Amino acid sequence: MSYFVHESSYIDEGCQIGEGTKIWHFSHIQSNAKIGKNCVLGQNVNVGNNVIIGDFCKIQNNVSLYEGVELEDYVFCGPSMVFTNVIDPRCKYPQVGSQYYHKTLIKEGASIGANATIVCGNTIGKYAFIAAGTIVTKDVPDYALVIGVPGKIVAWVSEAGKKLDFDKNGFAFCEKSQKKYKLENNKVIDISDT
Repeated sequence: MSYFVHESSYIDEGCQIGEGTKIWHFSHIQSNAKIGKNCVLGQNVNVGNNVIIGDFCKIQNNVSLYEGVELEDYVFCGPSMVFTNVIDPRCKYPQVGSQYYHKTLIKEGASIGANATIVCGNTIGKYAFIAAGTIVTKDVPDYALVIGVPGKIVAWVSEAGKKLDFDKNGFAFCEKSQKKYKLENNKVIDISDT
């Protein structure tokens, strides 16, 4: 086995787990889930049926990824943050099965802070940063810093998560990532290679 699973955790049939991944105490990986290489899943993580997790993701303690959630590479999920997969849950009118689940996509390098909630059916853009306790109710663009209830864009961040200060022409540079960015029409793009 090229990955680590703590003896208190369960891996169901049909799962794929990448090399170097670590799954810690009391976690459950449900059938047909796909987890990439070099991921770390903390204590009490539940990965639902058919969930896809990319490479180099870090999922902190007490996070459940329900069917319909997909994480691209390098996604960070903070402690006790919440995903959902049904818009209008009712016990009296159960909605069980993938035909009822709304898809949620977290793009490469995005970070979701502790106790944040991501309402299903939305996409979090590349390198976006969702602050602790935020409730996301709509799509989040690449590089956005989102704070509050409901979440609102308050600034823009670099690939490294540093706040970007744009000059009057809409250009910014991040010392940590050594990348250049341009803000245009309320969108940030990486122009480092141009």
